[in-house]
Amino acid sequence: MYPSLTRYPGDVLAGFDALSRTMDQLFGLSALPSSIRAAGRGAFPALNMGSTADALEIYAFAPGVDASKIEVSVDKGLLTIAGERAAEAPQEGEGTNVYAAERFAGGFRRVVSLPEDVDASRVEASYRDGVLRIVVPKSEQSKPRRIAVTQ
Repeated sequence: MYPSLTRYPGDVLAGFDALSRTMDQLFGLSALPSSIRAAGRGAFPALNMGSTADALEIYAFAPGVDASKIEVSVDKGLLTIAGERAAEAPQEGEGTNVYAAERFAGGFRRVVSLPEDVDASRVEASYRDGVLRIVVPKSEQSKPRRIAVTQ
């Protein structure tokens, strides 16, 4: 007999689950976010988040947005990024037919829950080349510190 037919895999349904996820990604049907803090497909602006020893860093990818139209705020442990991107493509009407409109235009809002170990009073934000960089420093109490041992 063929060895592949005589072996019993540890989890038969895991293969079907992996196949289902692959097919969903292939056809763009995946509605589930990639992680617990990620948003679903099509959320604008797209975010990358990570932390260093000193801060939480958030990168929001918002090309074509005027920096004066971006608003960043923190309230009760929630960081909010809001703004508006103007439509640069021709609009429907006046003898113009739009066949595809794939780029997002209009108002947007993303809300991120901040961890408890950050100092929300010292948030810094900068916008350059379509990328909004937000740095939320960690509080001094949460940083590791060395304790001197005395004799």
